[in-house]
Amino acid sequence: MPGHPRVGVLALQGDVREHLAMLARLGADASTVRRPEELARVDGLVLPGGESSAIDKLARAFGMQHPIRTAIADGLPMYGTCAGLILLADRITGGIEGQETFGGLDVVVARNAFGGQTESFETELDITVFDGDPVHAAFIRAPIVVSVGERARAIGSLPDGRVVAVEQDNLLGTAFHPEVSGEARFHERFLAKVRERR
Repeated sequence: MPGHPRVGVLALQGDVREHLAMLARLGADASTVRRPEELARVDGLVLPGGESSAIDKLARAFGMQHPIRTAIADGLPMYGTCAGLILLADRITGGIEGQETFGGLDVVVARNAFGGQTESFETELDITVFDGDPVHAAFIRAPIVVSVGERARAIGSLPDGRVVAVEQDNLLGTAFHPEVSGEARFHERFLAKVRERR
């Protein structure tokens, strides 16, 4: 589809379908990505929520870790939600033994910062880069950004000041799930980065 950005969703584990549906709704040519050759065909990549340690292991098993790291270094736009934010972080705390990330975002992220599934919650957030209504955010076994480095910037925080949305050049990360709550503005912002790079 000429003119439609080709966007992939890393489909090793997690809430892949919700992202595909959101991206298609916004006019993207969205597809699943599991192999390096599929990554090479897209103009941007979404790293979905799920289990960050499982996605890390599967990415290595499928030969995806190095290609994704190279794509990040080359400026490919990427958007990570929840586990995807963990995977984009340069450093994490609370990971399992041997857990690695793709890196790229100059942040430290604490894994499972809010506890287990029963501690999931929803709230309204003011996002500095969006005009209009607050964002309705769903936090499901969510991480938290405990430190933001010089190259990244916080764009959304909880009322107590804890950072839950960050941006750095072509990278975007949220600790929550806009694809679950139907909030489209983060995916729109990601697609704008994709179109600009094209």
